Amino acid sequence: MSGLPKETEEERGFGMPEGGPLLLGVRHHGPGSARAVRAALEAAAPRIVLIEGPPEADALIPLAAHQDMRPPVALLAHVVDEPGRSAFWPLAEFSPEWVAIRWALDHGVPARFIDLPATHTLAWGRDEPPSEEIAESDRPVDETVRIDPLAVLAETAGYDDPERWWEDVVEHRGGVGADPFAPFAVLEEAMGALREAFGVGGHDRDLVREAYMRLQVRAAQREFGDDVAVVCGAWHVPALRGRSTVAADRALLKGLPKAKADMTWVPWTHRRLSRVSGYGAGIDSPGWYGHLFGAPDRPVERWMTKVARLLRDEDRMVSSAHVIEAVRLAETLAAMRGRPLPGLTETTDAVRAVMCEGSDVPLALVHDRLVVGDVLGEVPESAPAVPLQRDLVRSQKRLRLKPEPLERELELDLRKETDAGRSRLLHRLRLLGIEWGEPTVSRGSTGTFRETWRLRWEPELSVRVAEAGVWGTTVLSAATAKAEADAVTAHALADVTALAERCLLAELPDALPVVMRVLADRAALDADVGHLAQALPALVRSLRYGDVRGTDTHALTDVAAGLAERIFVGLPPACAALDAEAAEQMRRHVDAVHGAVGLLGETSPSSPDGIRPSGGPRSSADTPPSSSGGIRDRWHFVLRVLGGRDTVPGVIRGRAVRLLLDDGELGQDEAARLMGLVLSPGTAPGDAAAWIEGFVGGGSGGGMLLVHDERLLGLVDTWLTGVPAAAFTDVLPLLRRTFSAYEAGVRRTLGELVRRGPGTRGSAEAAASGMPGFASDLDPERADAVLPVLRLLLGLDESDDVDDLVGVAG
Repeated sequence: MSGLPKETEEERGFGMPEGGPLLLGVRHHGPGSARAVRAALEAAAPRIVLIEGPPEADALIPLAAHQDMRPPVALLAHVVDEPGRSAFWPLAEFSPEWVAIRWALDHGVPARFIDLPATHTLAWGRDEPPSEEIAESDRPVDETVRIDPLAVLAETAGYDDPERWWEDVVEHRGGVGADPFAPFAVLEEAMGALREAFGVGGHDRDLVREAYMRLQVRAAQREFGDDVAVVCGAWHVPALRGRSTVAADRALLKGLPKAKADMTWVPWTHRRLSRVSGYGAGIDSPGWYGHLFGAPDRPVERWMTKVARLLRDEDRMVSSAHVIEAVRLAETLAAMRGRPLPGLTETTDAVRAVMCEGSDVPLALVHDRLVVGDVLGEVPESAPAVPLQRDLVRSQKRLRLKPEPLERELELDLRKETDAGRSRLLHRLRLLGIEWGEPTVSRGSTGTFRETWRLRWEPELSVRVAEAGVWGTTVLSAATAKAEADAVTAHALADVTALAERCLLAELPDALPVVMRVLADRAALDADVGHLAQALPALVRSLRYGDVRGTDTHALTDVAAGLAERIFVGLPPACAALDAEAAEQMRRHVDAVHGAVGLLGETSPSSPDGIRPSGGPRSSADTPPSSSGGIRDRWHFVLRVLGGRDTVPGVIRGRAVRLLLDDGELGQDEAARLMGLVLSPGTAPGDAAAWIEGFVGGGSGGGMLLVHDERLLGLVDTWLTGVPAAAFTDVLPLLRRTFSAYEAGVRRTLGELVRRGPGTRGSAEAAASGMPGFASDLDPERADAVLPVLRLLLGLDESDDVDDLVGVAG
């Protein structure tokens, strides 16, 4: 063919069956197709192998033979000036395309990609929102062509499950047989019939892609003759085999949009090969298919052994007898269902019945860890990467923080240099939108010197790294630039304070001055008390990081103190005349400000020790504290104002009284008096119920307060029994919401107290009945039980007496 004149060759039809290239139609990520491709290439020994994929990746093909390259991996293409617009071409060890690449490299045969260049595919959807895309050649067939060819073929063969049909006719073949090309001929004939019936299945882009493929195959034929092998999706084979002129193909490619694109290899995971994960590539069980491809013999026995090992690692009793019986059951099920070998359905049913005792709970673990799997591929350092990616890899190695696909928890002690470095790296990545780690609540300690992270590396984070590369060449410089830009463009004051906190956590000293300047300007202009109350907690939390991380937080202290003063002035009028929803939101703001003031009082210049002068609780008649008084004193005055104003909603008044009581600024007698006034007959039932909710609700330990102060419980009980029937249905939802938040033991104790009748007589009955926690006097034996713990906490010796303990604690 190569000896024909150029004009004659371009005018004739392309790819006739009796001559031309070897077309190997495959199912993407099909182990049966991969084995058949390897056998066909060994038999044909072509001079060049053409593979469906972006031609910009031709220069990356030699890296597939690198000793550090381990699939699953993916070719990543992204627009240079818009990295978020990207596409992936995933390849697993059992992918026919990967097998073809490795065969070519092992035999010294050139390999090329022949699909439409990424410069066109990435520009095609430029008017659409940018997102990471699986390459169309690797999408599930039903997404790319709007029909599922395998489903049509399976239904024709009498199967209701395409996966089961594919296993029976392809994956369970004992070998490729005497003719290694026969499977491809049969599949080509079937796809040809489908193309005649459905055309391109409603996806016109296939016509353009196939035109480009034909042009590339022609170019290879001119160079190598007919010794050309083409590995592509079976759906495209009829189009490549059919007659088409060069002029017609070029016409289809005329005027295609372009975008400058970069390409590299990135690690991939079996989970991302699964259709259920959202990054589908056409298979539901990549772990199972990888096992079928890699097992040299007896795949069912080897699979059951893997399952048994996994379940044993999870402390489940699985013996070798279970494995033997599971294999027998799987083979029996396959024979009963008329299948040549047990498939995934049969093995799953056998595992459920024999090893999992009929439970789907351990079976879900088998599906997650083995059927889908968490295998993470690796790429060599010599693969192209943006400078930010290389700096990230260096940081990961220096901090011994290896990316892993399986979710795990990481406990960090910030007093250790390595752990502090890990914390800084993870916080900086979060600022850049690279969500490798997520902070979570520490189970061991609530101190600021400890952090707990939940880590999981996902392949699409490579896109996020490329996207973040526009901010800088290192993680530090990129995070600094991103933080400065976010501060300038932030819309809400709370966003800026949260950003200041994140800058401290990430240790970005160059970005913090910019953030603080923006914060001061926004705080000065924002008059909304709700916004100020939202902003203060994050700002005050940031003050705690100076001790552990060695960060100067004096500027933050001044801004936080000024913010608190503005809240103190504006909160009482802002709480007047609110509806129920706004009142509940403001109640949450009051709680947040109270917690922030507690922290700020420890560092405030006006209250160095954070403790008010002694003298006992003050009444609501106290005059406002002077500006030289402690910040906690001024906040307590605001709470007294809120608790005493009738124009303030009941839920806020009740919470203000409760916070004063908890801080020792209000005696129990005064709290009981205020509750009695609110629960008097002159107060509307709805307002009284809201006050109760604020006082004893919201997860503030109000249940235990009622348990140990029966005067308050008696007031609530007396008021509740006197609520008119017409108003009871209105207050019931509030009361249910309040009391349902209590623990079961607290609710049970309250029920016992109410049944006996709270009050003096109730307390005596409770004491006489031997109920724990109730007696007329203190129990010295129970009180002394806490002394060993106090000695341990305070670092005292056994010889220290009770008076020493009391003196230290005081």
